[in-house]
Amino acid sequence: MNHQLFQPQIPSDLSVKLIGLGGVGGIVARYLAIFLAAQPAATRLVLVDGDKFDPSNAGRMLFGQCGNKAAVLRSDLLPHIEDSSLTLLAAEEYVTSENISRLIREQDIVILAVDNHATRKLVNDHCAGLANVCLLSGGNDGIAAEPDGKVHRGTYGNVQVYLRRDGADASPSLARYHPEIARPADRHPLEKNCTELITSVPQVLFTNMLVATSLLGTLWLQLCHELHYSEVAFDLADALMRPVPLPVPTRTALAERA
Repeated sequence: MNHQLFQPQIPSDLSVKLIGLGGVGGIVARYLAIFLAAQPAATRLVLVDGDKFDPSNAGRMLFGQCGNKAAVLRSDLLPHIEDSSLTLLAAEEYVTSENISRLIREQDIVILAVDNHATRKLVNDHCAGLANVCLLSGGNDGIAAEPDGKVHRGTYGNVQVYLRRDGADASPSLARYHPEIARPADRHPLEKNCTELITSVPQVLFTNMLVATSLLGTLWLQLCHELHYSEVAFDLADALMRPVPLPVPTRTALAERA
């Protein structure tokens, strides 16, 4: 990795799909829209979520009104980007096996900010069948106690990178080293009942901010052709951040394209 000033290279047909607009995705949406709106190239950002903002979300999310998250965030952001070349769209739906081919297509950059492994596996498996796609997935483990006595204090998070180039994996898939994604024990949001949807795992606001920042930083490095890791894990309480390097051939190929 060189030490000169990084410059993003934004193609005029760039299409970014942001899936999940909760505690992490809501932050990503606001700063990603500002970033893309400042670019000279015409770009497209699609906000995807079938969930709704309600008053109980106010402790870890910023929103202008209650209602579908994609629609509300689009409405909040439109006044800030109206003079730009960014097209901002809202898909008021969860990603499912029925609509995923319509929502995620070749050459997309997909940012996954969901809170369940079932959706991560669904999106990961779909991207594995595309020739060229960039999938970035970020999340945290929330505050919870496991049956084995392990306690999650809500300060840990990670970002994974799954790159497909010319029909081959250029980095490990989300499931390659994460059995919890390969064999998810949780359920897709559409399979949950109303009580389960209302009851969420408590999250630390500042961990969500760190996950969102890491997702945006990873996207920025990808657009600068300077991405040098396939995963980064961090813990807010321990002030630690550890990257997992990309495979050497991938790093070399990305550097040659810069």
